Amino acid sequence: MPKCSWAFEAKNNMQVYHATEWGKETHEERLLFELMSLELMQAGLSWQIVLDKRAAFQSAFCNFVPEKIVNLSSTEISSIEKNSAIIRNRRKINAIINNARVTVRSHRKGQSLNDLLWSYVSYQPVVNHWRHPEQVPSQTALSQKVSRDLKKMGFQFMGPTIVYSYMQAAGLVNDHLENCQDKY
Repeated sequence: MPKCSWAFEAKNNMQVYHATEWGKETHEERLLFELMSLELMQAGLSWQIVLDKRAAFQSAFCNFVPEKIVNLSSTEISSIEKNSAIIRNRRKINAIINNARVTVRSHRKGQSLNDLLWSYVSYQPVVNHWRHPEQVPSQTALSQKVSRDLKKMGFQFMGPTIVYSYMQAAGLVNDHLENCQDKY
């Protein structure tokens, strides 16, 4: 069965992720924050590494509930930084904690991640019609704009390439190849 080339010969958990999550519309607030956090953790690494550590990330970061992350004590944060089951990059760990704070501030103002992000695509996923993997961009003018806006709000580690990957993961952009069985 045809799949996007990056998932075709990947480990089973990557194939399941590709078939059930990647490019599928995500509106659930906690999952949007989780995907944002995982995408920033992936910067400079492979998605497979992050996916293999996903359960450990969920455990370390309070299942990615921003309201819980902002209440982590310095002892708990220090424990996360020493947790060998996750990627122990202090800048990325601090970015997740910072982004949780920004998200909680936004929630208090009545703004959800869902509304913030989906407003960029008029609440309809951008469905691309790529035939070959080399056609899929690493960033777009839209991801550059979203990146600038997120940074202005105080989000960290949200450059245009990470944002584009995040938009793909959350289904704001559907970049499954045309012949992919999991496109819809």
